Amino acid sequence: MGSYDLIVIGTGTAAQVAARRVRRAGRSVAVIDHRPFGGTCALRGCDPKKVLVSGAEGIDLARRMRSHGVTGDLRIEWKDLIAFKRTFTEPVPRRREEDFAKQGIDGFHGVARFTGPDRVAVNDHILQGRHILIASGARPAVLGFPGAGHLTTSDAFMELEHFPGRIVMVGGGYIAAEFSHIAARAGANVAVLQRSARMLPTFDAEVVGWLMDKFAEIGVDVRTGNAVTAIERTGDEYRVHKQTPHGEAVASADLVVHAAGRVPDIAALNLSAANVAVAGGRLKLNDFLQSVSNPIVYAAGDAAAKGPPLTPVSSHDAKVVADNILEGTRHKADYRGVPSVAFTLPPIAAVGLSESAARAQTPKLRMKSAKVPDWYTARRIAESVYGYKTLVDEDSGHIIGAHVVGPHADEVINLFALAIRHNLTAADLKSAMFIYPTGASDIGYML
Repeated sequence: MGSYDLIVIGTGTAAQVAARRVRRAGRSVAVIDHRPFGGTCALRGCDPKKVLVSGAEGIDLARRMRSHGVTGDLRIEWKDLIAFKRTFTEPVPRRREEDFAKQGIDGFHGVARFTGPDRVAVNDHILQGRHILIASGARPAVLGFPGAGHLTTSDAFMELEHFPGRIVMVGGGYIAAEFSHIAARAGANVAVLQRSARMLPTFDAEVVGWLMDKFAEIGVDVRTGNAVTAIERTGDEYRVHKQTPHGEAVASADLVVHAAGRVPDIAALNLSAANVAVAGGRLKLNDFLQSVSNPIVYAAGDAAAKGPPLTPVSSHDAKVVADNILEGTRHKADYRGVPSVAFTLPPIAAVGLSESAARAQTPKLRMKSAKVPDWYTARRIAESVYGYKTLVDEDSGHIIGAHVVGPHADEVINLFALAIRHNLTAADLKSAMFIYPTGASDIGYML
């Protein structure tokens, strides 16, 4: 039996940060993963997805500028774009494994399974840990309707060798929004089937409404209030049965993508053997990211599901866990001012409170909101969708929420996040001298 100061289940962002931090302190560390080392962000999530978005961006800009001095037709050659994406992903597992080895971190390939409160089995090995970190990421939520096995995951979408002509997205969150924008620019006919009343429910409804104009503009058929009830395959075609506000209907597709959310990937860990409490498919953790029922077990990132499912949150969680292991359990996770973005074209981003939450919590709220496609930032690149909503506490002057859709929203939101996390005021941002013309130079007008 091998004994370690820290056993980490997973090799993604949270796992890497925690393992390195604890190892640098001279403690013994092991990592376990049943998939290639590297985790979701580097191999199956943010990084490869953004490469595909880059291809769509090139097409999108050229088409918008077609009547403004740019001529010629461009198209996405899907195989070449996927090949470019693989130049980012394929080197990762080997590099990650070599990096762990150089640091003296032992790597194990296989499915991790608890066999006791401080023991984890992987293949023929039993590892004992003074501390154990669950950083196993997330997986697509299980959908219970007949034929759900026909769904293609987002992972598989980014490995497609041949691009289909008709795609149905089941769900209306980040995956559906981002992948439908990629697919439409790649030439597919795309339909989004969303059970609830609107897409992207974690973003501001008014700002999402402005973005929906872009979905219509690029030909993505968004059907809200549509619940998928079954999927059947006939030859090379899928028939997606759905319940709509007008009764039952069927949509035909060459590919059906699971875009109905992800959940912590913890089902195979045999958590009961470790006395690790779970409720509703999530680990029960305290503010220190520590299991409430087994104090040597921690969780971070998507597996913890305490903060937003974002790579910077995974890194933050890992630092909190590592510091608690090394210094004693006294560090809490802090998710103030964590921005979120959906990489649609244009992107939509948010940080801080929603308008409804701000109104409930703030006696004197200043809300400023406008749709501004006529501003220079949008007009320069012929972008028809640009708008913002900012929320300021009148008493303190602090920015408490920001919601932006349009060019550079994914970058601009970081400045609002900085302001919220470090208690900067609206006056502080308005007095900053940003380079003009840039997306950031619009911030003063948004406040």
